[in-house]
Amino acid sequence: MKMVMIAYNEAIDDEVMEVLENCTLDNYTKIKGAFGKGKTSGTHLGDDIWPGRNNVLYAACEDRDAKQLLTCVKELRKKLGKEGVKAFVWDLEEATE
Repeated sequence: MKMVMIAYNEAIDDEVMEVLENCTLDNYTKIKGAFGKGKTSGTHLGDDIWPGRNNVLYAACEDRDAKQLLTCVKELRKKLGKEGVKAFVWDLEEATE
């Protein structure tokens, strides 16, 4: 199994959720209002100087689903440019059922 983490600008939440739906992934955890700084997406601290926030979405899934989700996020990045969406994948060694 894999864990996929998607960090993205809150402004594109609908687009990211559509990607998840198109990949038929029903199980995820979303953290809204995260702060951060990206090399290409800029700084988002939710204040007057650095407006905007990020969301972070985690999805534990089978290897093939993680690969598909990563491909879909790459396509979204091409479509949106520097709007700010990145995906990270790592091995999930153990999970409770």
